[in-house]
Order: sequence, then C-alpha cells, then structure tokens
Amino acid sequence: MQKKPIIIGVAGGSGSGKTTVANEIYRQFPEQSILMIEQDAYYKDQKDLPMEERLQTNYDHPLAFDNDLLIEQLNNLMEGREVEKPVYDYANHTRASEVIPIEPKDVIILEGIMILEDDKLRELMDIKLFVDTDSDMRIIRRLMRDINERGRTIDSVIDQYTSVVRPMHLQFIEPTKRYADIIVPEGGKNHVAIDLMVTKIKTILENKSML
Repeated sequence: MQKKPIIIGVAGGSGSGKTTVANEIYRQFPEQSILMIEQDAYYKDQKDLPMEERLQTNYDHPLAFDNDLLIEQLNNLMEGREVEKPVYDYANHTRASEVIPIEPKDVIILEGIMILEDDKLRELMDIKLFVDTDSDMRIIRRLMRDINERGRTIDSVIDQYTSVVRPMHLQFIEPTKRYADIIVPEGGKNHVAIDLMVTKIKTILENKSML
C-alpha cells in the first residue's frame, strides 16, 4: 500500500527568503525521498493569447496561477503516480513545451508566494510555513536579484514593486500568514527554525520507514 507523502508548504512574500528556507530544508536530505515543487512552475499557459496581452500579466495575483493543475498533480503524487511538472518560459510569458517528470516521494516541499491563498491547496498540506521578512529587506533583495540576475533597471524594479508587488502582497499574501502553523522570521538566516523543520522531517521519514 502506497504511504501518503507529507506535504510541507513554504509561503511568504517576494524577497522574503522562502526559496532559501525551502532549499536549505531540501539540502539536508541528499539521500532521502524528498522533492521540491515551485508554484512558479504553474503559471497559466498563455500560448493562445497575443504577446501584448501576455505582457500585461500580473504574476503577483492569484489568478495568474493554474492551481487546478498543481492540485491535480499533487493528488497524483500522493497516490503514487508520476507527473509531468510544467516549465514556464518567462521570455515568452507562457508555458514552455518541455516538461519535467516528477516521481512520488515521501516528503514534498511546496514553495511559492500564493500557496496558502487557495483553500483546496492548503487542505493538502501537513505543515504550513510562512516566511515573514520586513518589507524594506524584501524590496532590497528584489532590487539586487532583478538587477543582477534579470538585467532590470532600478527605476523599473521600484515602479513594479510600488504599483503591483506591494499592493498584491498586502491584499493576497500577508493575510495568508494566519493559516501558517509556523511563522519563520527573517527567512534563510533563521537557522533555528530551519533546524527545527529538518528535525521534524527526519522524524517523519524515520516513522515512515518503520511502517
């Protein structure tokens, strides 16, 4: 009989350090049955839309995500079936043609800004984390990332943050903090919280191996 995997949700605003937290937890289990799924891979397929409409996509709004597909694939993984995780092409603002095959594992880390916003998605999670970082640190991290990694200008990053990212965060992301089992202040620098999660996952894996 297939044992149901443990699903750990790691949420938080853009630049909060949620990806660092998720990666740090994942990195502690190189030989274990664990996988990571990024909600960013599940932005909606927009190939039927003209490019000018795709360029208007608000990636910080819940409607940008194909949560139906994400939930369907999580359910398949929980039932022991392999899935094909989509790949998003940011250059063309739509889903890429290639997919990534994902095999079921004992622990699934689900990471993304909106994973606690959808009640059906929340119901699948066994542990829900919210990485809570001050807004000044989040904008600084976003500035550094977008300038260094994405070739953006300071003005364009600030304009996007003030006009879209910040209001979307306050409307859709910040309120989901109340659904979290654990709030992790200061993201990847909070080694105590990460160590606690790693210990908890080790216990879960040990208990599964004895079943």
